[in-house]
Parts: sequence; structure tokens; C-alpha cells
Amino acid sequence: MTRFDLSDASVVVVIGSGAGGGTLANELAQKGIKVVCLEAGRRLSLADIVNDEPVMFKRMSWLDPRKGEGQMHPQFPSWTCKTVGGTTMHWEGQCPRFQEHELKAKSTYGDVSDSSFIDWPVGIQELEPYYHKAEDKMGVTGKNGRPFLPGNNNFKVMEAGAKAVGYKDIDTQHMAINSVVRDGRPSCQQIGFCNSGCAISAKWSTLYTEVPKAEATGNFELRPESMVARIHHDDSGRATGVDYYDQHGVLHHQKARAVCVAGNAIETARLLLNSKSEMFPNGLANSSDQVGRNYMTHFTICVISVMPKPVNFHRGTQMAGVVRDEMGNDESRGFWGGYSINPVPFPPEFLAKHLEYGAWGEELTATMEKYDHLAGLMMMGEDPPQANNRVTLDPEAKDQHGMSIPVVRYTDHPNTTKMKSHALRQAKAIHAALGAEKSYEIMTLPATHNLGTARMSEDPTQGVCNQWGQTHDIKNLFVSDGSLFSSSGCANPTLTIVALAMRQAEFIASNLKQQTI
Repeated sequence: MTRFDLSDASVVVVIGSGAGGGTLANELAQKGIKVVCLEAGRRLSLADIVNDEPVMFKRMSWLDPRKGEGQMHPQFPSWTCKTVGGTTMHWEGQCPRFQEHELKAKSTYGDVSDSSFIDWPVGIQELEPYYHKAEDKMGVTGKNGRPFLPGNNNFKVMEAGAKAVGYKDIDTQHMAINSVVRDGRPSCQQIGFCNSGCAISAKWSTLYTEVPKAEATGNFELRPESMVARIHHDDSGRATGVDYYDQHGVLHHQKARAVCVAGNAIETARLLLNSKSEMFPNGLANSSDQVGRNYMTHFTICVISVMPKPVNFHRGTQMAGVVRDEMGNDESRGFWGGYSINPVPFPPEFLAKHLEYGAWGEELTATMEKYDHLAGLMMMGEDPPQANNRVTLDPEAKDQHGMSIPVVRYTDHPNTTKMKSHALRQAKAIHAALGAEKSYEIMTLPATHNLGTARMSEDPTQGVCNQWGQTHDIKNLFVSDGSLFSSSGCANPTLTIVALAMRQAEFIASNLKQQTI
């Protein structure tokens, strides 16, 4: 196993091992660049992965203290992962591409009140070749000749109901879950509970793919249970290394040639803010005061319905299915932007808790007794950036390492409220078309897509990074996760994070070779 010395200043330090960090680290290692990957969580084996969500929640979730304000849960504002593989362990595998207009949000939507829209500094033409490469890396279904996954009963209910109300663009969607044996991993066996980690490794996760491939190069070292506390820089403002705590709470300093931060949008912003110095008194790379701002999280709301016949929605690939008809921008609906409709199941213990807001006592018991008759839909929609939706540091509260904990503030934009109402009405109509006996709304989910807190911008005053994820202030400091997003779009961000990481790896490798960073 490769080991690099703490004093080795020739390594690139990548912080985080999820979709962005794990992909970037492997791409760099494959190009002959020495990489130290620091991951706050522990490394699980396949033997640790079980189809039991409460068990996996404890094994994978980020449970360090955080605070929420506005509409966020005060103690648990967002469900992210603290494990090798990051949220690629918990995600369902959806891989839609951004639509062209979503990358030009400011140009498309104009001056929207109470928003901080900008256009991305990278266009769809620049992203397309990297989308293709990312889809090939991840084995995305329906791409490059790979078959789609089959639809389970929950999908079939959605498909039939959606067609009945007039929708047309429906399939089992592009998924990073093997539909055939590929890449040394098996095909999906339809065992369900995909966000428990995938017990057979059919789902793409950097734990199963990027990390082992990087290790095989001899250019990569993974250090799990290594919580980064601070990024250091020299008098010229160049990043020189990081401080991190190991599993025993011992503080180490790793020198670096370049530093890439991919801790998910909350922890990325937190680290940059905690790394303030005399040169950067408001936080590292924060001369624009944009670090932590423009926090976005797709709204995720659900309709759970009791159907006349058994569905067994827990069986089969968890979210293999999509209705795309509402994903475009059609302001005649009373809002701008779009949303997707997807089949979704939940385990009984989750529903017993969340249905209590719409059912209680005998009604809740009766509904849970019909668990095999339940069908579920999740709607996920575009979220506008707002300057005051942001991640900040608590002035007093500290974590187990003495670091200031993050405070996540979020409130819905009025456009989001309108979109949610439309989405709920349409989802209920889909199930009603098939004779649903009762429908329940679930308006608050702990899982979110965390985006935008170190966004890319052409104008350095409007963001934190340029089109390569290179911070405007520090040329050898990069951001490599969903924090980069200038707008949220309306679909799962993982494919775009991977595509951007692959593109960034080429930029970093080229500039390291030319000694320009």
C-alpha cells in the first residue's frame, strides 16, 4: 500500500472521497500525479453493507453537530454521508444531464426578485464530452449501448398513471447501476434499498470503483477517519498544506503542492471559513464574501398513496424511473424552472414517522397495515440561489475537535412554493387515475442535494471559483464538488459533479506539468 510522507510537498491533497473527490483523485493518480485523499469517515467493506436503512444510517451518516435555521431542522439540517465514497454510497443512482437553459439561468429567467442568479461560466457544449466520459465511467444505463434497467411495480404504477393524465416522456431513466455485468461488478439483482449502500456493488460508488482503481496506480494514498481542520497558505497566498485530525484525535500537518476541497457543500464552505487568516480574514478564498452563500438544495417532496391492489414498492431498483414532461421551463404554469417525477419507496420505520403528519392513531395503523399496497412518487425541482441561504460558522458551538460547527440557513423562494404546489397536484392526479384510496404528502425529507456554496463565476466578485473550479483568490486551491454549481437545475447533480471533476483533473494535470500552479 502506497504511503506518502507528511513532509512530501509534491502531493496533491484531495479532501473528500465522494463523487467529486473520489473521481478527481483517481483521474489524477491515473495521470501519474501523487495524491493523498483525506476522508473524514471510515472505510466500509461489502460485508458492512446490509439492506437495513436504520443500520446503514448509523454507519454512513454525518452525525457531527450542525445547526439549521429558517426551514431547516435545527439539529439535523441535511443528511450527508461521512464514509469513504461519501454520498455515492447513499444516492439512488440517477444520472440526468443538465439542460442547456439551466446553465444559463440568469439569461433564461432574468432578474428574479430575491434571487442571486448568474450564468455558469461553462456551457453545455463544453460539458457534453465530459458527460459522455462520465457516463462511460459510471456505466450509465441507456447510454453507449447499455440497456436500461427493468421497471418495478412502483414504476409501472407511475407509468400507467402518468400516461393516463397525459404525460409522454417516461422511462426507467439513466442510472449508474449496472444493468449488465460490467467493470468487475455484477448487474442489479433488484433487491431494493439502493440508498443503503448496495450490498452487491452493482451501483456505482467511488468506494467500489474510483478508490480501488486509484490505489492500483501506486500514486494514491487514502487516509480514512481524517478530519481536515484547516488549509494553510504562505505569505504569497499560495496553499501549502492542511491540518487534519486522525481517528485518535491526533493533529497532523500534510504538505501539499495543491489542495482540492470536495467535502460536500456544507463541509466545503465550513472548512474554507474555518481557514481564515490575516491575509484572508473572512475565510480562505473569500475576498468576494461568497463562500457559504447561494446555498441550494433541490426541493424533494413526496406523495404516498394507498392503491387498490398490492404494489410492493420496496422491491426492485429504488428510483429507476422518471417522468420528464415537467422538467422544462414553461412559465405558463405560474413558475419558472422545472421538476422531475420519480417512483420512490420508503421502509416502514420511515413512513411510520413521516406519515404521522397526515395520519395518526387508527388511520396510521390501517395505512401501515397496507404497506404492500403503497405506491410512492418523489418530485425534485430547481432551487434558485439566494444570497441569504447560506452556510456560516456558529460563533460559540464547537465540534469534538474544537472546530466551529456549521449553521445552515435556508428558506424556500416564492417560486419554489408555487412549483411544489403544482408538483403535488400532478403527483396525486397520477395515483388518482389508477384509483388511489388515499394520498399523503411528505413535505420534509432529511436527504438533500447540497449545492452552490463556492460557486463558479466569470466575475470574481460574484463567486468563489472560475470555470475550472480553481478559486479566484488562490491558484493552487480548487473546489471539486457540488459547491461549484452556479445554479441547481432540476435533476440529480452527481453526473455533473463527476463530469466537472474529470474536466478539472485535466486542467490540474496540465498546469502542474507546466508549473503554472
